Amino acid sequence: MKDKFDFSVVIPCYNEEHGIETTVGQIREVLERAKETNYELIVVNDGSSDGTSGKLREMQLADNSLKVIEHDKNRGYGASLKTGIRACRGALVAITDADGTYPNDRLPDLLHAARDADMVVGSRTSDNVTYSRLRMIPKVFLRAYASWIANKNIPDINSGLRVFRREVADKYLGVLPDGFSFTTTITLALLTNNYRVEFLPIDYFERVGNSKIRPIRDTLNFVLLIMRTGMYFAPMRVFFPVVATLGLCSLGSLGYDVFVLSNLTDKTVILLMFTMNAMMFALLADMLDKRT
Repeated sequence: MKDKFDFSVVIPCYNEEHGIETTVGQIREVLERAKETNYELIVVNDGSSDGTSGKLREMQLADNSLKVIEHDKNRGYGASLKTGIRACRGALVAITDADGTYPNDRLPDLLHAARDADMVVGSRTSDNVTYSRLRMIPKVFLRAYASWIANKNIPDINSGLRVFRREVADKYLGVLPDGFSFTTTITLALLTNNYRVEFLPIDYFERVGNSKIRPIRDTLNFVLLIMRTGMYFAPMRVFFPVVATLGLCSLGSLGYDVFVLSNLTDKTVILLMFTMNAMMFALLADMLDKRT
């Protein structure tokens, strides 16, 4: 049955035997203080190779309302979230990590704000944010480029603490990736399609256990992902700088040919053709986007 609960909390979990019990206990305590009772808590164990499975079995014995879904092998952060979303029965879906990095005591604030929004993102922009400089530098450029694609300011594009409407997420499950870029993609998908997205400042702490993030490789993947997502949801924003650059080069070359060489060169013709092709491609991509 859908909408049996007011909301569902989904926690993706991979090799988090030292953090998952604390995270679940903290969420239970926070929601109890907020007098939230009509919800479900789902942990998706993504093929953990440590003692996470055993720890979750112990937790289920002590809390039979805890729902645990097991992946037979590691499929990825996004795949775990999609499994949890498909299984949840709440009108709203809250997601958080199992490593203790996010302030789960802010969950009631995000749930309250979600009454008037399609998604509420816990933006890691508060004063108490512990973040490595190696990861912070590329995120500045990625956030700026993503904001350009969405034509809206994005304080935090890939925060793992957020609440969104399940019916909205269902529309995009087919295009949301299985990796860490799940949160980036759903942020751009909703913003470029004019859904109501709110950002609430939150703290961010050092994680429990080892990080699964690979800074260089994952940053390159994020760049490619934002470009692909932009092509899918806002192609004109992606193509505009390319068309504008080619157009300026074409005009400059044409002016040089006319006023200096008094002759139309092959270079100018090729640049004009490239400009027209890029413009037609952008218009075609935008038309397909609007039709779908």
